[in-house]
Amino acid sequence: MQSRKPLIIGDLIIEKPIVQGGMAVRISTAELAASVSESGGLGIIGASGMDAEELRVEIRKARSLTSKPIGVNIMAAVSAFNELLRVALEEKVDAVFVGAGFSREFISAAKEAGVKAIPIISSKKAAALSEKLGADALVFESGEAGGHLGTLEGTFELLSDIAESVNVPLIAAGGLINSKDIQRAFNEGASAVQLGTIFAASEESNAHPDYKNYYINANSEDIVIIESPAGLPGRALKNKFVEEVVLTGRRHEPKFIKTCIKCLKKCKRNFCILDALICAQKGYVDEGLIFCGSRVEEVKEIKSVKDIFHELGF
Repeated sequence: MQSRKPLIIGDLIIEKPIVQGGMAVRISTAELAASVSESGGLGIIGASGMDAEELRVEIRKARSLTSKPIGVNIMAAVSAFNELLRVALEEKVDAVFVGAGFSREFISAAKEAGVKAIPIISSKKAAALSEKLGADALVFESGEAGGHLGTLEGTFELLSDIAESVNVPLIAAGGLINSKDIQRAFNEGASAVQLGTIFAASEESNAHPDYKNYYINANSEDIVIIESPAGLPGRALKNKFVEEVVLTGRRHEPKFIKTCIKCLKKCKRNFCILDALICAQKGYVDEGLIFCGSRVEEVKEIKSVKDIFHELGF
């Protein structure tokens, strides 16, 4: 049984110190976020790839499914960042998590709205700067996480050092998948953990069943580090799209995004990441990009959020 100590971020109290990763595009939507929150953790809606009104609908749907705290995750690199942040603050979510960069303006705006500002960082330097700017808590996301990566170093290479350097709650993320990992993170100074891969494969996840089955059938040899158009490395599963397009640089005709909508502030244009993530989420798994954590091979069954919490000792 894990520690029952709640995650306390100022006046925000999360009964069980489990944060669900804000996985885009449309993997973690209202149903998953609400289910995690109802189980006592903090459920997160992944806003990147949505437009402002879609996010508003998802937040309101989540609120209709649970009275417990709900958060939103937005990637700072998306062009719609300001609009998505505006909606999250207007809808009074409990916390906004921002990855791939952060700013004084984001933190100030969130605090003015009474919403917890939680940057996702990957170094001691970024942790110190975030705290100085007024962050309410931090997520340290290591190189073992799925999706875009700010470092390639492992969780337990950096966690204790970063935890000792800050005075705000620190949430550990990356390569954490079972109760033993979680307890070690607590022992090394984390106030909570953020989990993505096991929730992406849950019953409540908005990923297509074929996406979830890709996780279940994966092994460590299937994992590859790619170069994302966002200018960051990313961890994904090897499939036809990765082998024939991403790793070769071959030109590819997007399936859904026929005309560039400039979804990223800066894009390397090596492939359309929005289209690739939409394809995967919708079940066109050979034509899309399937992000995953470093220990995806340990996911062997699609389970409910309730059962995941129970297995983790919560």
